[in-house]
Amino acid sequence: MRRSLSAVLAGLLCLAGAFGPAVAEPKHAIAMHGEPALPADFKHFPYVNPDAPKGGRIDYAWSGTFDSINPFIVQGSAARGTLDLVFGYNVFDSLMQRSSDEPFTLYPLLAKTVETDDDRTFVEFTLDERARFSDGQPVTPEDVIFTIELLRDKGHPRYAVTAKKIGKMEKVGERGLRITFRQPDRELPLILGLMPILPKQATDAERFDKSTLKPMIGSGPYRLESVRPGDSITLRRNPDYWAKDIPSKVGFDNYDEIRLTYFRDENAMFEAFKKGLVDVFIDGSSGRWKHDYDFAAVKRGDVVQETFKTQLASGMFGFVMNSRRPQFQDRALREALVSLFDFEWANRSLLSSAYTRTKSFYDNSELSSFERPASEAEKALLAPFPDAVTPEVMANGWRPPASDGSGRDRDFLRVGFDKLKAAGYTIEDGRMVDKNGAPLAFEVMLKGQDSQQLAMAWQQTLARLGIDVTIRSVDAAQYQQRLNQFDFDVIAFAYPSSLSPGVEQVARWGSAARDQQGTWNFAGAANPAADALIDTLLKARDRDSFIQAVRAYDRVLMSGSYVVPLYFLPEQWVARWSRIKHPEKTPIYGYQLPTWWREEK
Repeated sequence: MRRSLSAVLAGLLCLAGAFGPAVAEPKHAIAMHGEPALPADFKHFPYVNPDAPKGGRIDYAWSGTFDSINPFIVQGSAARGTLDLVFGYNVFDSLMQRSSDEPFTLYPLLAKTVETDDDRTFVEFTLDERARFSDGQPVTPEDVIFTIELLRDKGHPRYAVTAKKIGKMEKVGERGLRITFRQPDRELPLILGLMPILPKQATDAERFDKSTLKPMIGSGPYRLESVRPGDSITLRRNPDYWAKDIPSKVGFDNYDEIRLTYFRDENAMFEAFKKGLVDVFIDGSSGRWKHDYDFAAVKRGDVVQETFKTQLASGMFGFVMNSRRPQFQDRALREALVSLFDFEWANRSLLSSAYTRTKSFYDNSELSSFERPASEAEKALLAPFPDAVTPEVMANGWRPPASDGSGRDRDFLRVGFDKLKAAGYTIEDGRMVDKNGAPLAFEVMLKGQDSQQLAMAWQQTLARLGIDVTIRSVDAAQYQQRLNQFDFDVIAFAYPSSLSPGVEQVARWGSAARDQQGTWNFAGAANPAADALIDTLLKARDRDSFIQAVRAYDRVLMSGSYVVPLYFLPEQWVARWSRIKHPEKTPIYGYQLPTWWREEK
């Protein structure tokens, strides 16, 4: 009898193990989907030069000004360079280090291991026993808890969004911190892993939300040495930086000194670069890149122009139509207006033929639906929503009509005109009118002069079909107020995209955000198919399932014709003085300035 009972209990335990949640265990890295690419014993990231020489100074530049050095708060305009996606996390280390050669994977930094369960209901970080702030004090779990609570209460609102998803934080042992979530969240362990940590003993919590020019203590490779308000900041290497030899930091942080100088505008900044006062110039002007690099230093080979190819998702820059307005509730009309932007003429006449027409929210990446027939997995996801995707987009992604670039292509206009007729519009007395005789007219609202030439190009094309477009430029304050209240017909807007789109999609395209002022659902989208696919991509566990969900989602957004897609740059333009070198490999996220170094002839 005892043997039978023991056998039954053993069988029940086996069943519990077979069908219960997977046992969590500490790991060296965490990926959003699938497994990390690098093993636990990796020596360095594949896109660095592990033998890069240390020393010298780098002179960076930025256009504008600053009145604070606190990058965590709303008040003031914070100086770049201390906590920066371009120039590096130089002063403040995060719990983990992101690899720029994987879509979304984190490796050890302040935390030497990370642990979570299969459903991701919690995350547990174990801090590296060597981790120190620049004042020599150890980084503790108490510092992590302090930082999360401080940024929740007094930091930028984005930190509060993250912190409010936390149910409980508790210290585990001497160096561990377990964070339990209010509900399972696939992305939250990684978002927390990117959290920069502040020292509890050396941070003025009372005045933290106020602008300051007093250097802050962090645990990063550099200390803020000097500040010239509105002009420049200088960072100096911390010789006792605790993480300089760990694999996640090998090949990084190669300068003894970093100086970042602010200039009143890009023209002044470019002139300083030409004189050698700035070492690296990140160029975003197609005209300047093509025509203005004929100065002596380029001819001598002392200045090098380089183009970096990336696998980054393009994002979506375009004219967003507000479907809260009665006329833009008609998808057929939106589709017709989308087809009437003459990109070929604009690219040749306004953009030095340097750009590529955007054909997907994730163009240039594996997430794009462009030139990819819908897979069986996508079709299954879209089956409950048979009208959400047009047959053309289902078959091969979205492809816009192309003109001959002359600005007078009648065949191009005919395509748009036929779509307008199909939507119930006709021309009467030279004006495009709906079935009730109401003229088709709307306003494009711009912030200052931003995108004005592009808006005028679209306006001129639409005028040839009797469509009356007004362009209104407003100041930044009025623009933001009207944006928050969705008080506009059409705006020019850029939606950034990553290789790991996540919860931010709810606030951009989710039905729940349609009437929430302050969200990015500027189009007023309330699409059940988009809602379902956002939910699917958020719950995806392996990379392939995630890709299929994002491609299906992309098809829904492109078929919805909410945005008139404009263009993107599938490469990065950077000029540098030849004394500045960089690794041979370019990761999928493009150039990484913190891996570059100085090497005099």
